[in-house]
Amino acid sequence: MKTAIFSHPDCLQHETGSMHPESPARLAAIMDALKSCDFSGKLDFVNAPVGTRDQILLVHTPDHLGFVESSIPADESLAYLDADTVISKGSFPAALRAVGAGCQAVDDVMQGKYKSAFCAVRPPGHHATPSRAMGFCIFNNIAIAARHAMQKYNLQRVAIVDFDVHHGNGTQDAFARDASVLYISTHQWPHYPGTGQPNEKGVGNLINIPLPAGTAGKAYRNIFSENVIPALKNFKPQLILASAGFDAHRDDPLASIKLTKEDYQWIGNQLSSIANECCGGKVISMLEGGYNLPALAESTVSYLRAFLGIAY
Repeated sequence: MKTAIFSHPDCLQHETGSMHPESPARLAAIMDALKSCDFSGKLDFVNAPVGTRDQILLVHTPDHLGFVESSIPADESLAYLDADTVISKGSFPAALRAVGAGCQAVDDVMQGKYKSAFCAVRPPGHHATPSRAMGFCIFNNIAIAARHAMQKYNLQRVAIVDFDVHHGNGTQDAFARDASVLYISTHQWPHYPGTGQPNEKGVGNLINIPLPAGTAGKAYRNIFSENVIPALKNFKPQLILASAGFDAHRDDPLASIKLTKEDYQWIGNQLSSIANECCGGKVISMLEGGYNLPALAESTVSYLRAFLGIAY
């Protein structure tokens, strides 16, 4: 069964300014790399649909949605939702495609069209709280996808694994009181946004694993094996979602974790293996961070190799 890549050209229209790290070039680099790989017809490239307001309101407040929509510039200028989160005329259509990608990926995976999916979209989402945009994120794409899955398919156990180098504070806020969602995050500490300590446990459904700067592949794999894998197996998710940030790569300019493309394939292998054991292989990944373009592209390709069963 093929893996789907959900994306849309609208996601390239979210302009953030020439010096901003979360640029359209990120998505272009990923798509160019994926389309140049010989994956022997194992990928389907799918246009992401437009997400709906009802889907956004599964997680976000009406005031947040209204604030975002009213803040979009009518001309070619840029505006700010917070100090880091820049928006342009094309940002709202891009954000709707990112939301739509996650929800459509859930539908297609849950209905058996694809075993797994990767949403190559922007803006990213895991810092967006129910009531606030922050950290380059407008709407929390992965939290919306999780709520959509739970509501439409009556799922009782959804796991979200966040391996972005920054803690997904928005995702944590969305599910901190919901035991049906297991949220696991590995992230550099101390680092933006300053959340994600081990004592942040929610209702027993949050597992935060802060990592010191300089953590490299062997140590990371040991930590993942000792903490993430047992928690997932014990939870027995009916669906696994991954906040797939590739900014823990050793070449990324915004952090100081030292992972390589081989480590990202290893992460993919672990998630794929657990999903095969627990939920028929169902894994949906949403692009989050990653700001060194060559590292981002090669890490994404490596990660997807795991779900396609392709070794180096």
